[in-house]
Amino acid sequence: MIKGIIGKKLGMTQVYDRFGDLIAVTVVEAGPCVVTQIKTQEKDGYEALQIAFGDVKEKNVTMPLKGHFAKANAPLKRVIKEVKVDDITEYQLGQEIKADVFAAGDAVKVTGISKGKGFAGAMKRWHFHGGEATHGSMFHRKPASGGATDAARTFKGVRRPGHMGNKQITQRGLSVFRVDAFRNIILIAGSIPGPNGGIVTITKQLPGG
Repeated sequence: MIKGIIGKKLGMTQVYDRFGDLIAVTVVEAGPCVVTQIKTQEKDGYEALQIAFGDVKEKNVTMPLKGHFAKANAPLKRVIKEVKVDDITEYQLGQEIKADVFAAGDAVKVTGISKGKGFAGAMKRWHFHGGEATHGSMFHRKPASGGATDAARTFKGVRRPGHMGNKQITQRGLSVFRVDAFRNIILIAGSIPGPNGGIVTITKQLPGG
């Protein structure tokens, strides 16, 4: 069984579970993906599937990638990623992978690129408490000391203002609420990284993984 799929975050909504409780879910268009390469232990040193997702215009695909898709007898796609699989002999080049590889109740983790916030101050970026808000304190939203002064430089890892967001984030501890295999839609209980329209990878989460 394949352990992951590529999808596109569509947004969030609310649905009722069988107990009548309102659950916040994220709607993901998961697939259909196509197998573009099969990694083997003999040739690559490990076993995995390379899958592709998302429509793309032919003019936006490089010649090497066009040859790669043609060799796999697969249509041109936008995103290519590798996912783990239990048995590669069950799959072949050009095969479609759909949302039904998941089922309601599956424990999953979702990887995506977080929303970019641009340049942010220390309080917003690192959630600093800030200084006193009273009159005359002169210390409201300042980052305060950056470390020793005799080094005459800023040490690596010091939490300062800078570029916030736009990083790869993996959200663990999620679960599949519902799967619509006909429309390739997966509802995931809770929120996942990235903006609406962002590309995400849904992977089955093993205990301790």
